Amino acid sequence: MRGPSGTPRHVAARPRQRPEAGLGRNVGVMAAGTAVSRVLGMVRGAMLVWAIGAAGLAANAFDVANTLPNILVMLIAAGVINAVLVPQVVLAYTKGGGDDYVNRILTVGAAVLLGLTVVLTVAAGVFVSLFSRAGPDSKALATAFAFWCIPQVFFYGMYTLLGQVLNARGNFGPYMWAPVVNNVVTIVGLAMFITVAGPFTQTAPASHLAWWTGGRIALLAGTATLGVAAQAAVLVVPFRSLGFRFRIRWGVRGVGLRSAAHVAGWTFAAVFVGQAGFLLLIRVTSAAADAAHATGSTSVAGNAAFSSAYLVSMLPHSLVTVSLLTATFTALAGHAARRDHAAVRASFSSTARIIGVFTVLATAVVAVLAMPLTRVVFPSLHGSAVSPVSDVVVALVIGLAPMGHWSLCQRLFYAYEDAKTLFWIQCAMAVVVAGGTWTGFVMLPPRLWTVGAGVATAVSYLLGAVVASAGLRRRLGGLEEARILRLYARAGVAGAVAALVGWTIVHVALTAAPFTPAGLTAFTHAVVVCLVVAPVMAGIYALLLRTMRVRELEELAGPLLRRVTRRGRRA
Repeated sequence: MRGPSGTPRHVAARPRQRPEAGLGRNVGVMAAGTAVSRVLGMVRGAMLVWAIGAAGLAANAFDVANTLPNILVMLIAAGVINAVLVPQVVLAYTKGGGDDYVNRILTVGAAVLLGLTVVLTVAAGVFVSLFSRAGPDSKALATAFAFWCIPQVFFYGMYTLLGQVLNARGNFGPYMWAPVVNNVVTIVGLAMFITVAGPFTQTAPASHLAWWTGGRIALLAGTATLGVAAQAAVLVVPFRSLGFRFRIRWGVRGVGLRSAAHVAGWTFAAVFVGQAGFLLLIRVTSAAADAAHATGSTSVAGNAAFSSAYLVSMLPHSLVTVSLLTATFTALAGHAARRDHAAVRASFSSTARIIGVFTVLATAVVAVLAMPLTRVVFPSLHGSAVSPVSDVVVALVIGLAPMGHWSLCQRLFYAYEDAKTLFWIQCAMAVVVAGGTWTGFVMLPPRLWTVGAGVATAVSYLLGAVVASAGLRRRLGGLEEARILRLYARAGVAGAVAALVGWTIVHVALTAAPFTPAGLTAFTHAVVVCLVVAPVMAGIYALLLRTMRVRELEELAGPLLRRVTRRGRRA
């Protein structure tokens, strides 16, 4: 049922509430979905390592093939969709005719995505050769995997289209919970693969091209694509709760896409430049293992290890920062559409400070616990392979806080439909990624090429955050930057103290029996270290921030504490 203005009745009848309460609830729902998804994602990552290892022929080949859809969909669709769709849908529903707009977008978007996916799948071998510098066996296996993996482009694109429309309508939960279905399907597929083919070992036949039959390739890569298809399909259901009915509507003329097309063009250019920098990164990291093997080195971090490390280091960003940004983007877009710069500044400053409180702590915890965290997330990882992966984790996590701030700046530029400025910032960031990775390639031994790529990635986020903030400050006449910088200074001090205490516990207190791997299994020891050190670091950090009267700590933890208190009273 729809009200007289075209707004769903259940939305119109929704009681008024404080924005902070709505934001806290939305972030809580999304964070819960992301938490479950990430836990399952870590299980999936651990099972993938159990199935094909974290280095070598199979691991690196599958990583290239399964990364290709993400790169391609970022290049041709997701960046443009994320940049354009939320502000445009909000505007369409504000002016009326929102359902017609969405029907046209979904019809045209699905047709374009399907056509592109067919073309990209046919050209799988070309893309593998472009993104990999590995040997001929690895390229041949990666191409076979890619034929099964590249169709994910269509399903990722549809997931992004459907999810961003839901976000624009204020229905945030399904978009963050849908990946849970993907992970469940993929985990089942990996379990089937391990049951049929057996687990990976250092001398396993999976390290030889001839072992990979068509059936084994289809089982491993096909179920990965099936998971993405399920992730997109489950988003169809929430549309009915909004009173939306899909109708095939061709054509986009007359629905206000001219300004959107301008933004989309610059966004595409920015994403293209960013992926060009990532292209060099993948080529260097995919060559690291082969180059190190030629010099007699073993257990060297390559492109598969980079992906594993990225999963660990970016977990805090995915869990909290993305949820917070997704919940605030609709409000930012609304403030920007009304040109209410004061509201934009206030929302930006508050969100930036809350992100800062969280990401500084997360950086300290992940950096101190990089090795035990890697062992916990990937319990089947061979002992000698843990250190190379954890080294990349540390390199990447340096950029966690800048990445959060940069992501917030990106969304504010998109809210003002200014993708042109972002393009030039993205160019500078791509130069840093490519230049830093190439410098490491030239100056460092092969075992450190991937670490160098991680550091270059982290530095690029710092550059993006600084330059983007300067541009927004000129546009808005200030961003309350003094408050933001004071917050980061206080959080930095608290994080440094927490990191020092955490490092001391790891390297002094827990080195005595019975806490050493000699008294426990390596995995159990890693779990004990994480469970002991992480809460201690968080407690010290919170105590110091409270002493320094950092109110943003309560804004971050308040919704969770209130929920726990309410449940305790009910019990």
